[in-house]
Amino acid sequence: MEVPGSSKKMIATQSEMVENKVPLPYRDQCAHLLIPLNKCRQSEFYLPWKCENERHTYEKCEYELVMERMLQMQKIREQQKQQQTQSIPLIPKTANV
Repeated sequence: MEVPGSSKKMIATQSEMVENKVPLPYRDQCAHLLIPLNKCRQSEFYLPWKCENERHTYEKCEYELVMERMLQMQKIREQQKQQQTQSIPLIPKTANV
């Protein structure tokens, strides 16, 4: 499944996310990494030094998504700046004054 405006694909399906009780705010392109992380956390009783590899891969995926969104927003802002400089001025210039 493609997500518009993103280079990453959705790997986890809706049914998998529902089955594994992934909260709605976390159902993004990194949900396929969150599912095994949550399973590991439950099996290891949420000990912070356990599941470090899974947590690192999930957090890296989330970081990449945030950076991608920031770059997209920067491009949109640059386009808006270019459009503003090319727009019609609000105060017209008078002829030969």
